[in-house]
Amino acid sequence: MNILLALIPVSILLLIAAGIAFFWAVDHDQFDDMDTPALLPLLDDPGVGGSPEPAAVSGRAGAPAASDDAARGESRDATA
Repeated sequence: MNILLALIPVSILLLIAAGIAFFWAVDHDQFDDMDTPALLPLLDDPGVGGSPEPAAVSGRAGAPAASDDAARGESRDATA
């Protein structure tokens, strides 16, 4: 029964701390936009470093860039 003498003040302090944290969050606009964070995982990433695709750099859409073929040691007119 003596444990209640410790638990009741501790629970009251936790309740006060939770209330202060809640009102701080409301005061600092933490709850203004509740929809956008839920939609962020559905949006496409701009890519790492923001560099364009190799096909866009070479100017030929759908075809790999010549530097990609040279890096792999392949030629375009070689038949396998």
